[in-house]
Amino acid sequence: MAIPIVGRLGVGVPVGAYEPGTDVKPVSGFHRRWLGKVPAREPDAEAWQLLRDALAGGDVTLLTGAPLKNPGMLLEREPDVRIARWVAQGGFAGDSVVPPEHRLPTFEGRETCPTFNFNGAPDAASKLLESPHVGERVLVSKNVCHGVVYDGAMPPPPCRRGGSPGMALVRDGTGVYLARRRAGKAFHAPLAAAVALDESVCALREVEVYRERGAWGARPASGTRTRISVSVSVDHARFLDVLTTTE
Repeated sequence: MAIPIVGRLGVGVPVGAYEPGTDVKPVSGFHRRWLGKVPAREPDAEAWQLLRDALAGGDVTLLTGAPLKNPGMLLEREPDVRIARWVAQGGFAGDSVVPPEHRLPTFEGRETCPTFNFNGAPDAASKLLESPHVGERVLVSKNVCHGVVYDGAMPPPPCRRGGSPGMALVRDGTGVYLARRRAGKAFHAPLAAAVALDESVCALREVEVYRERGAWGARPASGTRTRISVSVSVDHARFLDVLTTTE
């Protein structure tokens, strides 16, 4: 997906591949409906190499919104790499962490739950959660993401005069998506991106994250340098403000 979007934005961003040379479709049918035919292109490097070079800048935030194969490969190849701050869409906060007034009915009574991004590469997720070289971890959890749904009830991201091309793409893409799925779409990755820019978008609590029989959970703890989202700001107002005004 990154290749056609980067082209539409007119910016020069290197694109990496987990396994260069393998015949893997880079986008889904939805992305073809949205962006048209996706031209073939060789990656600029292996993804872990691009991550290594980007993190060499020092005070850098790593934002992840997919299974953690590439960061996991980075830790294998460069075990002493330093990640100042990692913001991830993933993990789960259960009843022992989330106050009753913020619990979604779907997850009421649960302490653990499988999550796609962490379960897509669970060993890599565990490495990132345990590595002493990750200075700060902020997890935007599944239970909170499912409470932020883009549908007819949420105002569409505005296309402001002089606004960023990225916001125009968000507006365009969500329109294409909702044309076939009227029920709406949980805003997983956009919520994590907003938190990476402004942590006040979500209420966060320090926890210890654990994995249990293919599911993930969190328990209150101190000194872990790991915080997880327990709620979104009232009426989602702060999230929408960050999403629509940041260049």
